[in-house]
Amino acid sequence: MTLEINGSYYDVIIEKKNNKNLYIRITNDLKIKVTCSFLYTKSAVLGVLKENERSILKMIEKQKQKNEIKNKENHMYLGKKLNVLYQNVKSPKVLDDKILVKDDDMLDKWYKKQAKEVFKIYLDEAYFVFDEDIPYPKIKVRSMKTRWGVCNKRDNSVTLNLDLIKKDHKYLNYVIVHELSHFVYFNHSKEFWRTVEKYCPEYKMVRKELKE
Repeated sequence: MTLEINGSYYDVIIEKKNNKNLYIRITNDLKIKVTCSFLYTKSAVLGVLKENERSILKMIEKQKQKNEIKNKENHMYLGKKLNVLYQNVKSPKVLDDKILVKDDDMLDKWYKKQAKEVFKIYLDEAYFVFDEDIPYPKIKVRSMKTRWGVCNKRDNSVTLNLDLIKKDHKYLNYVIVHELSHFVYFNHSKEFWRTVEKYCPEYKMVRKELKE
């Protein structure tokens, strides 16, 4: 169900509970969420929304302001600020330092798609520089809370933290070199760190920054 206000259309989500009252709130992707009792019909909900259009518009504007603040704080792409604008688009649209998305789910999918493509490019660049005889690894991308990368010698894979797509490329390069070096030395010995330094001379500085 959608609600039209001043020429703009907003998705309406109805959640029915054992509530006596009806509650309206705006989600971060600008959907109108209604929580009400099981006795409310769709037409009744729509009637309440129509009666409260002015208040809903204020709520939407307030949520847009919150989104703008959140965007400035959290959204980055390869170390640069990414201005996220929420509009009713079918697919992400990138314009210079801006991206238009319908909701956070679309933004997350875009980040994952970009990560797979960009990480592959950086992996290839690092791999073909290695003098040592190491396997060409499968690349995996996932969110990790405590690690930036993982080397798995059993299936010859390297798993990279999705959040690396938001950081400057020097951090991505270091993590990839680090994980590829584990195919040479599967430990953190002096020999291992010499290998890392061989392909990432500034690794100590980058590693320190990555921990901050």
